[in-house]
Amino acid sequence: MADGMPDLLAIGRGAIVAPAGCGKTELLSRALTRHTARTPILVLTHTNAGVAALKGRLDRAGVQPRLYRLATIDGWAMRLIKTFPLRSGHDPAILEGRTPGYVAIRRAAARLLLSGHVSDVIQASYARLLVDEYQDCSELQHQLVCALSALLPTAVVGDPMQAIFGFDRNDPLADWNGQVLGHFSVAGTLGDPWRWRNAGTETFGRWLLHVRGELHAGRKIDLRQAVPEVRWVQLDGSQNDHPKQLGACQSRSPATDGSVLIIGDSRNPGSQQRFASQTPGAVTVEAVDLRDLVSFAEALDLASQQATGQILDFAQKLMTNVGTAQLVQRLDTLRRGQARKEANEVESAALAFEADRCHQRVAALLVELNKQSGARVFRPAVFRACMQALQRCERGGTPFVETAIAMREEYRLVGRSLPRRAVGSTLLLKGLEADVAVILGADELDARHLYVAMTRGSRELVICAQSPILG
Repeated sequence: MADGMPDLLAIGRGAIVAPAGCGKTELLSRALTRHTARTPILVLTHTNAGVAALKGRLDRAGVQPRLYRLATIDGWAMRLIKTFPLRSGHDPAILEGRTPGYVAIRRAAARLLLSGHVSDVIQASYARLLVDEYQDCSELQHQLVCALSALLPTAVVGDPMQAIFGFDRNDPLADWNGQVLGHFSVAGTLGDPWRWRNAGTETFGRWLLHVRGELHAGRKIDLRQAVPEVRWVQLDGSQNDHPKQLGACQSRSPATDGSVLIIGDSRNPGSQQRFASQTPGAVTVEAVDLRDLVSFAEALDLASQQATGQILDFAQKLMTNVGTAQLVQRLDTLRRGQARKEANEVESAALAFEADRCHQRVAALLVELNKQSGARVFRPAVFRACMQALQRCERGGTPFVETAIAMREEYRLVGRSLPRRAVGSTLLLKGLEADVAVILGADELDARHLYVAMTRGSRELVICAQSPILG
């Protein structure tokens, strides 16, 4: 095209390599806007949150919904075999939503497509296929897309340097250079750092493209040779590291009301939560499984003598200034009638729960804990989902654990909104962007995780590491 961007509508079968921040969404929007065929374009990506985020961006770009059908690869595969159950021949149990079922769903969908039984239906339904975030495709998902590419003109868009997922031993990531490029030859590469150009920091963006090339080639990078937008906070492995990292977490954005992403240890959610609790205004970005909420719902026994302690322990994981130990001691004094002072609002809510053990009282206690002076919820997604689950089970008589799981499934479908100062991991923050990115333990990151972390910020990058040589 005129500005050097590839034309997705001109690709019969090919791959676009799209480094972070180089205009991938613009590329997809242009293709969909210019689409004039009678049938829509099928657009597939990997997660429900990714679908919601891409839908939001396409809406903001003014792309008409009639021009495309957007879904996750697994969601589309599930609908396909549901529509043709006899042709697919799958076991109906694989559609019950359990994780192991997805491997069987992918296998059944690919087998159905390869059989040729639905080829005319596919070709009558869609004009072409676009697949986003292709570096995250598993081998079976790749097999499914390859089968579709025999029926529809297909372009896949991805970046092997952002392939940081792939936990399923039964269905590992497709190899980019071997399997992906063996079927989809490279039809173009995005090379303009639009994210940084739009922020007025194009030199920073160009440097990050250079970093990508170095890391992709297996070479290390030296922060002492970085552009001015990059600040290295030198750690030494001592007790002084924590206050240094806390200082980095409080980095201010150069933009008015700008945003900051703080990238912690993927293997240690507790560490991420600790930094969020100790950094004014910071909140966590949560994994979609909402594990702590579901575990709390599974463990909570309203009739148990330990129930109050369970609620307080859970609250302490979500908000500051709970003071569990002192509160437990004070409640014991109140129960024995030996308190000199009357119960405050929090203590009254706890005693009210013990007198009337229902989910409404659990919610009331959490609300009062949050109202305390100095209290701040630093895990708002979990807190909000918990309150909604408690309200639902109180209204409908549904067990708390069932409403908690229902909330988890609903949250999977929602795009992640970005708070002003968010703490997460590369796995949770991939796809998000902010004015400033702070990396807390860069020494521990491999080349791909490091590249994903470094490309989250458009104006500044703060890297905490013992060595300036990374990758």
